[in-house]
Amino acid sequence: MERTRANRMILACVAAVLGLSLVGSAAEATPPGPGVTGTILWQKTVGGRDLVFREIHLPAGQATGWHFHDGNLYAVVRKGTLSHFDSTCNPDAVYRTGSFIFERAGAGHVHIGRNLGRTEVVLDVLYVLPHGAPLAEDAPNPGCPFQ
Repeated sequence: MERTRANRMILACVAAVLGLSLVGSAAEATPPGPGVTGTILWQKTVGGRDLVFREIHLPAGQATGWHFHDGNLYAVVRKGTLSHFDSTCNPDAVYRTGSFIFERAGAGHVHIGRNLGRTEVVLDVLYVLPHGAPLAEDAPNPGCPFQ
């Protein structure tokens, strides 16, 4: 348990240092699936940026909904396998337990995370956002045959 907490803090510190030098930039909602939850573990504002560390749970068969972020996002898959799709409807990555995820900021980076497996996906996520920005901006389905 203590090692997990230490790993989270290391990820958060590294991502915060990297994220402070990175920048980012509205649509109709496609909501997350039933049971998808996120808990903010800590947040802090540094140099005009909001750093938010969050734990996200995606039950088997559920998805995040189409969205983008106004700032860069850094994450680690703590449990399960996350399938990540971009606005072309093609998978741009499959992230397994222990994988590092980087999502670029801006409306040009609309995406959805889907749990296509039978095991819950748990993510540890650091958002590096312009001060006051939401964690995510909802986006419409870009025409993909899935939600």
